[in-house]
Amino acid sequence: MTVDKLKRRKRLILLRHAKSDWPEGMDDHDRPLADRGRKAAPVMGVYLEKARLIPDLVLVSTAKRAQETWKRTAKAIRSEVPQRDVREIYEAEVEDLLKVIRGVEPDIRTLMIVGHNPGFENLAKRLMRDSGGEPGEKLREKFPTAAIAVFSFEIADWKDIAVATGSLDKFVTPKSIG
Repeated sequence: MTVDKLKRRKRLILLRHAKSDWPEGMDDHDRPLADRGRKAAPVMGVYLEKARLIPDLVLVSTAKRAQETWKRTAKAIRSEVPQRDVREIYEAEVEDLLKVIRGVEPDIRTLMIVGHNPGFENLAKRLMRDSGGEPGEKLREKFPTAAIAVFSFEIADWKDIAVATGSLDKFVTPKSIG
């Protein structure tokens, strides 16, 4: 692959927060991870490390369960990954998520976002330029907690990301690797 072609290639990793708890009387934004979620997040971090899917930047919803998911996932990754906390990811619709992505600087080649459904599932379905093969079939069934969707785009700048332009390269769940 030529250097010019590499400059025009971006990778987006969507990590849905791990399974959360819902203690009585707690605000949704403050919900912590459940035991299952605390176990699943590091499993996904090990997967990211082994698959060499290390982001250049991670944008994390400010919700407690998303913050905890990334903290536990990141511990399994050997490199230090810059993190930005982004309130706009919480309860975001597809257009909101696209706006956040389009605001990322172009020198970031691999971007990860840690957030929520239904926004992530809807975004993932809309980004696919084709059926996505077997990973696409699984994604269309359900985007479960702690699942990872990996997309590649032939763009030079994140501001150019658009629906139906991504290639779904991988869709991985804790159950599929654990």
